[in-house]
Amino acid sequence: MTCAAIAVTGLGLVTAAGIGVEASWRGVCSGTSPAAKNPTLAGLPVDISCTVPDFSAAKHVGRRSTLMHDRFVQLAIAAAREAVADSGLDPRTWDGARVGIVIGCGLGGVATWEEQHRRMLDSGPTSVSALLIPMLVPNMVAGHLAMQLHATGPNFVTATACASGATAIGTARELLRTGSCDVVVTGGAEAGVSPLIVTGFAQMGALSTRLDDPAAASRPFDVDRDGFVIGEGSGILVLEREADARARGATVRARLAGYAASADAYHMTAPNPDGTQVRQALCSALADAGVAAEDVDHVNAHGTSTPLNDAAEARVLRGVLGERAAVTSAKGVIGHTLGAAGAIEAALTVLAMQHSTVPPTANLDSQDPEIELDIVVKSARHTTVDVAVSNSFGFGGQNAVLVFTAA
Repeated sequence: MTCAAIAVTGLGLVTAAGIGVEASWRGVCSGTSPAAKNPTLAGLPVDISCTVPDFSAAKHVGRRSTLMHDRFVQLAIAAAREAVADSGLDPRTWDGARVGIVIGCGLGGVATWEEQHRRMLDSGPTSVSALLIPMLVPNMVAGHLAMQLHATGPNFVTATACASGATAIGTARELLRTGSCDVVVTGGAEAGVSPLIVTGFAQMGALSTRLDDPAAASRPFDVDRDGFVIGEGSGILVLEREADARARGATVRARLAGYAASADAYHMTAPNPDGTQVRQALCSALADAGVAAEDVDHVNAHGTSTPLNDAAEARVLRGVLGERAAVTSAKGVIGHTLGAAGAIEAALTVLAMQHSTVPPTANLDSQDPEIELDIVVKSARHTTVDVAVSNSFGFGGQNAVLVFTAA
């Protein structure tokens, strides 16, 4: 089974662009960011974020969710329900022992952690919730999805910082290729828009300080980029062996054809400027997919809007792929969703293939002259996408590259 083609049969999205695949896709294609001042961040050096609009745990997950789930789990459950429904599979009838859950998450329940810590300081230890630990530990997102979906196969969380979602998808692919599972629900979830986390990123100088114009703050590949806007969300994909999906008459959205990972082994937070290890991951993923560099039509770039990351990534893309591929970064619209980013962007890459449309990179008014790529700007570009790459990189120098091909 090691050569089995892997199909994407379901997608679910909850992002700052909207709740659901259709709303998220429409918002990302609009090229307009919903970034805004966030009252929960008032008084901090950076007080802007990209949050999911009108998300209600009671409405979108269930009333009990407000008592037992941190927000990162709530977002994942909503996205997973959509993805599984989209796949046409029914958790009430599938063989749960053959269904795996692999989710990427970089932080876990930070909002719960902060709230309960304040309670302890203000009112003493007896005020702390007995659910503190199960609400904050990252693995619970996979555990809760298993409970929701009656999935009793392999179940775990990957944590490779901002590459976590992509790492999860690549790992899920291997569970299918080795025959360990018949279905894997995979992706990423993160809800890190909290005062402490935002302050930490601000202290590092990673966040944009364009506070007077939040919607224009995230500007990947622009000469005036100055950092990212923090976001939240979840992206979930349902993966199956293509032969199994075809046999049950499922719609195959795309094939997950290649995956590779590498480590910079260079610095805690900064990318290796020469991009050697990113190049290693990109070339290995292309080889794994059996496609040549000149076959790539589209790249969903990591594109964080930080000076160092964008420059290093662009240098590698130019060196390996040239200028043929249409490049975009969704972070201009939805911000940087940290551990969920790789999964959300993988889903957007699949949608770009299906719709023959590459969304624009928001706020790219003046492309950095050192970035020699064909970056889609201003409006979505209608073009055939048969082969696409989705890049994800994380603190610690952890790199993950996914390659998708048309079904």
